[in-house]
Amino acid sequence: QMQLVESGGGLVQTGGSLRLSCAASGRTISGRAMGWFRQAPGKERNIVAAMDWSGRSIYYPDSVKGRFTISRDNVKNTVYLQMNSLAPEDAAVYYCAAREEPGLMTTVREYDHWGQGTQVTVSS
Repeated sequence: QMQLVESGGGLVQTGGSLRLSCAASGRTISGRAMGWFRQAPGKERNIVAAMDWSGRSIYYPDSVKGRFTISRDNVKNTVYLQMNSLAPEDAAVYYCAAREEPGLMTTVREYDHWGQGTQVTVSS
């Protein structure tokens, strides 16, 4: 069984930055596609970044492109999400997710393992 634990969330001012971490245990992230999603109250859970097993294929939706960066460290079994120029609309619970497969996917149903989430709050 794979466990994912997110950390790094918190309160930040508009324009600020946060770096989220997702530490995996139980299974390796090597060979897996990884993703970050977010969910605001009353809204659906949506992708904010995804990376295939190699790190060569990466996806960002337009809403975060140029501001967010996903990365992975297979040795540390950890995935990161660097978030810059944060705005109030970025406030949400952020979830890390892992696939059993190597290919990049962008929908919730394609991911097999989920963390418990970390809250990001952006003050205006």
